[in-house]
Order: sequence, then structure tokens, then C-alpha cells
Amino acid sequence: MRVAVYYHNNDVRLEEMPRPVIGPDELLVRVDASGICGSDVMEWYRIMRAPLVLGHEIAGTVAEVGKDVTSYKVGDRVFVSHHVPCNECHYCMNGHHTVCDTLRTTNFDPGGFAEYVRLPAINVDRGVFLLPEKMSFDEGVFIEPLACVYRGQRQAGIGQGQSVLVIGSGITGLLHIKLAIASGAGRVFATDINHYRLDMAKTFGAQVIDAQDNVPERLMERNDGRLVDVVIICTGAMPAITQGLGSVDRGGTILFFASPEAEVTVPLPVFDLWKNEVTIVNSYGASPFDITAAMELIRSGRIEVIDMITHKFGLAETGKGFKLVAGAAESMKVIIEPQR
Repeated sequence: MRVAVYYHNNDVRLEEMPRPVIGPDELLVRVDASGICGSDVMEWYRIMRAPLVLGHEIAGTVAEVGKDVTSYKVGDRVFVSHHVPCNECHYCMNGHHTVCDTLRTTNFDPGGFAEYVRLPAINVDRGVFLLPEKMSFDEGVFIEPLACVYRGQRQAGIGQGQSVLVIGSGITGLLHIKLAIASGAGRVFATDINHYRLDMAKTFGAQVIDAQDNVPERLMERNDGRLVDVVIICTGAMPAITQGLGSVDRGGTILFFASPEAEVTVPLPVFDLWKNEVTIVNSYGASPFDITAAMELIRSGRIEVIDMITHKFGLAETGKGFKLVAGAAESMKVIIEPQR
């Protein structure tokens, strides 16, 4: 079968590898749509394991069913989660499924930028979700990123009428904007240095501020003389982190949704955070609960996602898609269709 193999952001090659052979308790899924995630183009995060087949935002069709699998049949339309928790450890039992050791070591084979993926038994058991009848494969691609966003906002505890600042208006930033508005947030602001992205954020209901402007001052002007209740940092850039720390109001919350490189340390104004009772929370990945919630948000129409798709390519053009996403130019959601 054909696969798109990642060597680095500017070198993604179309290659051949054997079609996976499934065991009795496994599934083979034909990949009909696979989204390129912002984390896929984080070279510092990916390149140490290259070459490899990436792609974890997938929707597809069950192509083969192991003889011991009874819950699914050939032809089922599914979303598949690449990481799944054990549901038994200390972390899972305390609601922290995304730090479970099992979740961090599970995956499907090989990756979503391939014609087919093999689902190990544990993924079949707790990582396969039937797509609602009227949900398209393109919409299914958004289940995983929206689930991550949903979990982040659960961690941040966004409440009715709260003011929210989203720093970084890429795909996850836009999903944060959409979800915050759908959840009843008050004023929602967004920053970026890219005016194409700011225009998208404005289209989706945010008040936009150029990230190179004095963001705290602009917030005070537009938010009744206050900073914001919740800051969501969707980029690992140090200026964005500094900006976020300076934009949160007393009693507010900062959500680190994105991370800088592993060796980067961030100086924190602990006295100010303490004095102003500012809460810092983090969010990594999504649990099965978050995935189910995201599916319902899309199915019900509360979160529209099709309007975020800017490019669709066949598998042979995956490299072109990676360059678009890595370049952060005039593109938003880029979807690969491995069957063409």
C-alpha cells in the first residue's frame, strides 16, 4: 500500500509498504480522510523519530474484521483514536486519562497518512467510534482536535459570560474560539501575527488584536477596563507566553494548550500570580469522554467545522500539505485523502 513517510517538514515522500495483516481481535481500517495537525509539523518534536508515517486525525471505513471482533463489521464508518487509556491506573481513576502510561504508548499501525491502518486490540476495545449517519469523513477529521480543545476548556473551567483571550489563531485557536462562544463565554478575543489567521478569527466571532500590538492595553480598552478571565495559549512561542501572563485578570486562569520545546524554561512572576490568585492549568490530548463530547458538538451543529477546511490533497501531495501547514501562510485545515 502507499504511505507518506515523514523525514522532515520539507521532505515527505510517497513510498510503498506492506498492507498490515490483522490478528483475530484487530481491525483494518481504510483511511478516507486524515488531517494534518499542527503537532505533525513540530520538527523538534517529530524529527528524532523520523522516518515515520504520521497522521492521527483520521476517519475511515472498516475494511477487515478479525474473527474475534463482534462490535464492528466491514463497511462501518468510523473515527479512530490513536492513543487510548488503560482505564484502570491511578491517573485514569482520577480523571487524568491523558497522562496514563498506556495512552502514551498505544497507537495504530502505521499512521493516518496511509491507505490503511491496523488497529491493535486495545484500540478496537476503546478507541473506535461509529460516525453518526450524516457526519462526513471531513467532519470526522475534526473529532480529535476538537476533543483536545474540549478537554482544555474543561481544565480551564470557562464559565458563562467570562472573557477569553486566545493567543495564536491557528486551527486549534479557531476551535477554541468556536467552542468558547458556543459554551456561552462573553467577549472572546484572539491574537496572531498572521493577518490571514486574524481575519479567520474575526469571521468566527472573535475580537481580534495584532499580537505585535500592546495586547493588555487593547484588552483594557475593549473589556470594560479589565484584563480577561481566561487566557488560552495556543503557541509555544516565548513572546506569546509572556503576553499571556500579562493579559490575565485577577482571579483568572491561564491555560497552556501548546508547549515550547522540551528544554525551554519559562520564568514565572510567582509573586504576581500568587497575589492576584491566578491559576495556571495545562492540557494534553483527549480522553474517550472528550472524544464523545466532541462528536456530539459536531453532530449537533453546535460547532461548524467544514468552514475551516482550506485545502484537500491526495496522498501523493502530502508533502505539499506539510509545507502549507508548517509555513502557516494562507491555509487552515489541510486534509489528506489517502484513497486518491
